[in-house]
Amino acid sequence: MGNMIYIDGMDKLTAKIKKCQNLDPIKKVVKQNGSELQSKAQKNAPVDTGNLKRNITLEIKSNGMTAECESQAEYAPYVEWGTRYMDAQPHIKPAFNDQKNQFKRDLERVVK
Repeated sequence: MGNMIYIDGMDKLTAKIKKCQNLDPIKKVVKQNGSELQSKAQKNAPVDTGNLKRNITLEIKSNGMTAECESQAEYAPYVEWGTRYMDAQPHIKPAFNDQKNQFKRDLERVVK
């Protein structure tokens, strides 16, 4: 007869590992925060013709693990950072800075 090893708490460990395999809650947080980032960037965007605001897009990548928000307008970098002739009117970076703390809190809530 061989020796037996019993690990106290193995059921809890197995349940936690199985729970971590389901990435759907994390994907939901990524999508929700990406959407909020897009909305904030659109709200912050200066409006002349509305083209800049309309061209702020959200793309979910990496099988739902990445949200990419960017302005597709050709002149967006000039508006965001300014030029030597025009002051900057940031709209993407302030939205990102505002959203990142919420994203961290949401992720912490999911992984606990």
